[in-house]
Amino acid sequence: MKLRKHWTTRETAFQRFNTAFLRYTDKLNGFKITLNNMFQVLQDLLEEEITVEDNWKGVNEALTIRK
Repeated sequence: MKLRKHWTTRETAFQRFNTAFLRYTDKLNGFKITLNNMFQVLQDLLEEEITVEDNWKGVNEALTIRK
């Protein structure tokens, strides 16, 4: 198995982004909004996962009580 080149040069994910455009406040604010939206989607998925697990626990408990 071969490792990708950027891993061997110890380049982090943060270093791969071109941050020169962030000097302009409009673009910086747009970038922040986009980034926040991405993380909000992930947070929503995490919360949805938790509620599904809780629902299954409730179903399991109801079935074990009936027996």
